[in-house]
Amino acid sequence: MRAPFGARVTTAVSLRGPLCVGIDPHPSLLEAWDLPVSAEGLGRFADICVEAFAGEIAVVKPQSAFFEAHGSAGVAVLERLIGDARQAGALVLLDVKRGDIGSTMAAYATAYLAEGSPLAADAVTLSPYLGFGSLDPALDLAAQTGRGVFVLALTSNPEGAAVQRATGAVGRSVAQEIVDAAADRNAGASPLGPVGLVIGATVGHTGLDLDRLNGTILAPGFGAQGATLADLRTVFGASLRHVLPSSSREILRHGPAPAALRDAARRVRDALAVAHPL
Repeated sequence: MRAPFGARVTTAVSLRGPLCVGIDPHPSLLEAWDLPVSAEGLGRFADICVEAFAGEIAVVKPQSAFFEAHGSAGVAVLERLIGDARQAGALVLLDVKRGDIGSTMAAYATAYLAEGSPLAADAVTLSPYLGFGSLDPALDLAAQTGRGVFVLALTSNPEGAAVQRATGAVGRSVAQEIVDAAADRNAGASPLGPVGLVIGATVGHTGLDLDRLNGTILAPGFGAQGATLADLRTVFGASLRHVLPSSSREILRHGPAPAALRDAARRVRDALAVAHPL
């Protein structure tokens, strides 16, 4: 059995720093790298990213949609990327944002979290907006297999605020209810539980009480989307020690040379490490 995800991500950050690099093969980025917008170009992109990042960065985050857009050949590239990145020592957080109910949620959980699944990653992103309890099949399977989940709580897209900052039935914001449900799942785990949150690095003062979370926070938006080190301190305060700032375009624009990409990731990682209280 592998160690629980909370222990593995804590170790990875202590050894490699807190950065998460997004692997987002936008068609425009493939073109900028002089790669064809095809499964062949996608495969070359994935190989370059593994070479550049997986040996030194704690967490890489492939965006599944860009691979799915190329059909079965694209999904095959994603499968290979997951395996190659993990073999090189990086944790793979697969950005799939799945959320459903009953047997369908159980099937998604099997696809991304079950032993032996070709798409099984170290962790996945999930959407709780059919109710946090609808995620139980994934949460249960992640706990059984030593994997993790990151649940959308307070995202940086402007459309999200109408739902996430709304007041729920018990007088707390919907986002706070998600935080509290995740904290309940993580209670008693050491050093951290398997249920993380997604909170955008650009959202400003959140109003969230994160003290009980006992889990990891993924913070997209660092770099090209505008979030700075100061923003991370504003958004997360004392919880910054458990945050994985995520950057993609800010780093990927330095491609396609693996050495240039690696150097860009190192610069961001080292800047974060100075301000990141381990």
